Amino acid sequence: MHPHFSRCNSIRVESGCWVLYERPNYSGFQYVLTRGEYPEYQRWMGYNDTIRSCRTFSNLQKSDGSYRIRIYDRPDFQGQMMEFSDDCGSIHESFQCRSIHSCNVMEGYWTFYEHPSFQGRQYFMPPGEYRKFSDWGAMCANIGSFRKITDF
Repeated sequence: MHPHFSRCNSIRVESGCWVLYERPNYSGFQYVLTRGEYPEYQRWMGYNDTIRSCRTFSNLQKSDGSYRIRIYDRPDFQGQMMEFSDDCGSIHESFQCRSIHSCNVMEGYWTFYEHPSFQGRQYFMPPGEYRKFSDWGAMCANIGSFRKITDF
């Protein structure tokens, strides 16, 4: 996107689900955006106004209403496990730990957030198995909250 503009200060998502990336080739910090207006980069929880690549997920099949995710406090689906079918505003309060080392997204699409209350770095989580936190693009296992993506 750099040839088109050097900074991104506002965005309007008219439909679908989009993931914006801080670096080219879909790398770096991720920002998951659904329909709405984002008049400044802080509204999409951006750390700066740099967006170098993006992709739409409007072609995703809308969930039939089923959402299921299993999170684990150890890599390779080991250790304590808890299954969720709804948003979780605080991993520490619900799961009694401060990190997720692996997870299995069984149904639906989710967003992981680095901090509680859906704040901080974001990670788009389509269905699949994630044996370690680097599989979803994280540098560490600190996940504070997560929620379902319902607006397609």
